[in-house]
Amino acid sequence: MRTILFALSCCLLGSCGSTGTQPKTTDTDSTQGPAIVNAAAQVPPFRDTVQKAPVAEFRVKTENPLNDWYFSVRLYETRKTFYYLIKLQYEEIQGQDTLKLPNFGTMPRPEIRKGPEKYSCIIGFMDKDNQFREYKKVYVAPGDRLKITALKHYAVATYQEEASGK
Repeated sequence: MRTILFALSCCLLGSCGSTGTQPKTTDTDSTQGPAIVNAAAQVPPFRDTVQKAPVAEFRVKTENPLNDWYFSVRLYETRKTFYYLIKLQYEEIQGQDTLKLPNFGTMPRPEIRKGPEKYSCIIGFMDKDNQFREYKKVYVAPGDRLKITALKHYAVATYQEEASGK
């Protein structure tokens, strides 16, 4: 009985691993829609070179009469394409945060604009239609506290519509 099972197993394994001469078939169903292209996959996840200089900067001199101090926010590239290092400073208070931009299928274009308060700015990005999208706000809160707050959240998704040809 073992001999028969062994022989049968060898035959099955041999036939599964063979390349055979069967022609490959392709599905040419006419109900398939156009191929879906994920635009986000067209942008490499890592940068070849990372700039040392800030890619965006906002800076305002404070009203301290004794010192040459500033409120400043700078964005630096990281190795990951859609991640940026945020360096914050208000007078002698310093901090860091990370900015992750959504992948819309184009290279990210971060930007910093003046905020509503004297010592504030809005960090955002330019979308594919060249519109500024607010993302985070950096500001000096009462008590001379340096704060960063998310204003909006963004997400990217790819959907596929099903064909209703029947």
